[in-house]
Amino acid sequence: QVQLVESGGGLVQAGGSLRLSCAASGSIVSINAMGWYRQAPGKQRELVAVITSGASTNYSDSVKGRFTISRDNAKNMVYLQMNSLKPEDTAVYYCNAGVRTVLRYRDVWGQGTLVTVSS
Repeated sequence: QVQLVESGGGLVQAGGSLRLSCAASGSIVSINAMGWYRQAPGKQRELVAVITSGASTNYSDSVKGRFTISRDNAKNMVYLQMNSLKPEDTAVYYCNAGVRTVLRYRDVWGQGTLVTVSS
């Protein structure tokens, strides 16, 4: 079984920063792309940023220049540094990873961590 556990969410004022972390654990052979998604109240889940195993990154237009995704392959972790936060960044942030185990390939989600940005 593979699990993703996020941490680092919380309440921050507009203009502030937060760093989210996501740790993958379990019977992992390798991890392909890792990413962060978010879902605001009443809205669909959307991609925030993704990073490949080779460290190529892609960001949504709404966070480009403000957020940075990174990963530590040795620790099976992915991070999201969020700067210049805006109230519209308020959402539950979910970690996602494409994980290869001994038996199969799985698309795994974390339970989410809430980020609230006050104006």
